[in-house]
Amino acid sequence: MDTDELSTEAYKGILLAAEKFNHDLTLQFGVMASSCKNEKEYIFNAKKLIEEIKYLDKSDLSDLFFGSPPDTKDLLLTLEKILANISDIEKIPEDKRHYEF
Repeated sequence: MDTDELSTEAYKGILLAAEKFNHDLTLQFGVMASSCKNEKEYIFNAKKLIEEIKYLDKSDLSDLFFGSPPDTKDLLLTLEKILANISDIEKIPEDKRHYEF
């Protein structure tokens, strides 16, 4: 799937929240979409990605952020915010979410 196929709620709650923090974080969530069949799988994988990022060491964070790792505390706060957004998204029935297409 493409990120354009995400509901407005998922797009804003995950991708835009990531973009507010760092474009490189947004890229991680965006690239992941191409391996997902639908929004449900995307959200599941987004939560897995967040859990993986939380436990990366400085070297791995440097790789993930193309040589410019962010402040770890700020990153963790952003990841928690995205998880909270996901929780809110999951409370909305799929047929009640808004789609551009």
